[in-house]
Amino acid sequence: MEDLSKVYESDGRYSAVLQNLSCKIYENEAVAVVGASGVGKTTFLHLVGTLDRPTSGRIFHFGQDVFSWSDRRLSWFRNGQIGFVFQFHHLLSEFTALENVMMPCLVAGQKVSSARQKAGRLLEFLGLGQKADENVKHLSGGEQQRVALARALVREPRLILADEPTGNLDEKSGLKVADLLFKMKEHFNATIIIVTHNLNLARRTDRCIGLKAGRALEIDKERLADFVMEKAA
Repeated sequence: MEDLSKVYESDGRYSAVLQNLSCKIYENEAVAVVGASGVGKTTFLHLVGTLDRPTSGRIFHFGQDVFSWSDRRLSWFRNGQIGFVFQFHHLLSEFTALENVMMPCLVAGQKVSSARQKAGRLLEFLGLGQKADENVKHLSGGEQQRVALARALVREPRLILADEPTGNLDEKSGLKVADLLFKMKEHFNATIIIVTHNLNLARRTDRCIGLKAGRALEIDKERLADFVMEKAA
């Protein structure tokens, strides 16, 4: 990320969320992004994930200046190389667990039989093989989040972006999802960026980046609690 800025406009008023932010994240790293609510963590993640374009600055993925591409090329890159896990799973409630996990493959034009095989294998790996044909609205919160994790990983992305992946779960379910995140990171040899308020989860990563005044700072894990409280004040 190089000199990244994001400014929002509403009724003629401008609000700068990120300002000339620069940082590097390396392949196969697990990185936590921390800071108080409203500091721009989700905006940061959306820009890295190419869900939104920066007002200025550039983002390089694997050496490629991705925002120099067309929206169509960005869309194909996003579906093939990036997996998203959100606090609220955003599953399609009218479909089964298996059908939800198949979706990214079908969007990419893969055969139904291939998509079904990949999705089924991944659900089995995540301990949901017996739930594959159940409608997702009948699953528990932890099970739904595991389905969302499987959907994010079914195309074997090089980069996994997780926005408060345990924030909507009880402690036990949250710990299980966190364990699976790191397990799947190693399984796919992927890079993972986790936005989180959960300091225990943040401490499990390789590095912590704190957002402050629109910029990115390297945060010592021993100072995480102090940093977040300082921002909140």
